[in-house]
Amino acid sequence: MKSIKDILSDCTIIQSLGKGEELNGKICFDSRLVAKGDMFIAVKGSMVDGHNYIENAILSGAEFIVCEEFPEKTYPGVSYFLLKDTKSGLGKISSAYYGHPSRDLKLVGVTGTNGKTTIASLLFGMTRSMGYSAGLISTIKVCFNEQERPATHTTPDPIQLHASLKEMLEAGCEYVFMEVSSHAIHQERTAGLVFKGGIFTNLTHDHLDYHQNFANYRDAKKKFFDGLNKDAFALINKDDKNGAVMVQNTKASVYTYSLKSDSDFRVGLKEMHIEGNLLEIDGEEVWTRLPGEFNAYNLIAVYGASVLLGHTKNEVQKALSLQKSAAGRFEIFSSAKGAVAIVDYAHTPDALENVLKTIRKIISAEKRIITIVGSGGDRDKTKRPTMAKIAAEMSDKLILTSDNPRSENPEYIIRDMEMGLSEELKAKTISIVDRNEAIKVSCSFADANDVILLAGKGHENYQEIKGVKLPFDDREKIKEYLKI
Repeated sequence: MKSIKDILSDCTIIQSLGKGEELNGKICFDSRLVAKGDMFIAVKGSMVDGHNYIENAILSGAEFIVCEEFPEKTYPGVSYFLLKDTKSGLGKISSAYYGHPSRDLKLVGVTGTNGKTTIASLLFGMTRSMGYSAGLISTIKVCFNEQERPATHTTPDPIQLHASLKEMLEAGCEYVFMEVSSHAIHQERTAGLVFKGGIFTNLTHDHLDYHQNFANYRDAKKKFFDGLNKDAFALINKDDKNGAVMVQNTKASVYTYSLKSDSDFRVGLKEMHIEGNLLEIDGEEVWTRLPGEFNAYNLIAVYGASVLLGHTKNEVQKALSLQKSAAGRFEIFSSAKGAVAIVDYAHTPDALENVLKTIRKIISAEKRIITIVGSGGDRDKTKRPTMAKIAAEMSDKLILTSDNPRSENPEYIIRDMEMGLSEELKAKTISIVDRNEAIKVSCSFADANDVILLAGKGHENYQEIKGVKLPFDDREKIKEYLKI
């Protein structure tokens, strides 16, 4: 049993009805999961309002209701608690229910448009390689030490999140690294968490279907840093003009990293090859297995955060040289005939441009770039023509295809992308709706001097069509058609 007073200790209760003092069940915000003795937190979401399901929850056995407005009908034996905001309340209640696990962990959040998965995954891998116990919450997977399971969201819901943190703490984890999405910040999924540090990567065009405009998107990211306490660090990319905005109101100690200007942590990109980068960090040359300028930024962010967490520069540099990229992040496949394929999660204009710039810089002039790219359905439509234009301008051959069309007609998505192409760019572009066929055709085009870029889906092992997730993995398809 858990004391209701303790569970609600971080919430400001406006009014309460009923006298329940002990919670015998669990906490829920989905009425379908409620059982006898549970607490149901009614949250107003973007699609569904939990207040409409309070009675369902009670009929399923809920004995405690947390809400922003009392229902017209109340039941005897049920206790009701009125909060101003149940979104943040859910996080605070989840934290208390699971014993505030983040307070006893060195929790570091990574936010920004691009680089979150790579940075969080590298921090996890490095910390483990240095002999420490650590956890990871990322777009790809949730890990603690040797255990791992697939992720369902970039940032899980508060109940899942705090449950995972408790599990990690009980497994002996000292550090946890997690991606923090703009959706999660806006929806208060990070409420109740105590962060040791926050990292800002960059801010470019993405998720405007949800946030409506760039200012809202930027402010959602900024809110994360506004919430850091004075004992935390805020590590920002100084080369991104939005970096300074992120920390305008933070209480945390601010540090910067950079590739192009003076900063607390600066990296020099000395050599760039398809196998990796030679970097200069704090006067020492460090060979890393992650190629490209964008990965130089990721690596210096990882280095800076590791130093701020108290690790010595020498042990961090050594560990950095051993790390590999996260799954589906500039993942390289080479055929026996010499053709190279790169699978990358790039699904924003900026990320796509960075990947293509990197490929062009590290391959010889006579090699061609064949790019396969689509754009997700039911998401920001404004980036579609921009992505096609970037891909066509920077590639020798472009194949427009399906990504995850979701509920949209994939042919219409491709038409939106084609709107960004001039007649000249259309001449080197073909459209193939079926992604499997597009990959097969690209491999038939490629010879020993070519590089194929499969952009957009990265680590994903499915394709979502009409509400159904069908098995599909770019990495397996490229190995099949290149006979790797």
